[in-house]
Amino acid sequence: MNKKILSTTVLGLTHNGSTVIGSDGQVTVGQTVMKHSARKVRRLHNDSILAGFAGSAADSFTLFARFEEQLEKTRGNVERAAVELAREWRTDKYLRHLEALLAVLSADKALVISGTGEVVEPDDGIVAIGSGGSYALAAARMLTRHSTLNAEEIVRESLLAAADICIYSNSNLTVLELQNSQ
Repeated sequence: MNKKILSTTVLGLTHNGSTVIGSDGQVTVGQTVMKHSARKVRRLHNDSILAGFAGSAADSFTLFARFEEQLEKTRGNVERAAVELAREWRTDKYLRHLEALLAVLSADKALVISGTGEVVEPDDGIVAIGSGGSYALAAARMLTRHSTLNAEEIVRESLLAAADICIYSNSNLTVLELQNSQ
């Protein structure tokens, strides 16, 4: 993942049995903020998967659709669907030009999928992408270790910390939780 994807912050994690993903709402074109309330995270596959994107919006919607197709083919197996999407993304003449990253979570998996064919499962189960991803990741790691906050609160606080630092992110958040998480 050698290309730095600008223009967003997406963070997801499973903590104390709850799986949550969130993002900021800013859409930036060049140096201009075009929208403040974009929804960059969504529920997939009968609400059993959470996914978020960083990068070009049009490219990301294409990848969401392709990932959902893979989820259907693999009967909801997140890891197999991610590997198949990464393979297709890397080898397809059209898809290989898409510039985006996907973060996906199920109750038991957290993955980052890239167009270079990488499927990364972080050791700590926290996925963070976009230009503010590193800031949100650092905050989330510290909050999971040194606070009593629940998963949703950790995601919100970490995204707000990133929004205070990253000029391509804002504090207009969308946060989703898996319904079957307790």
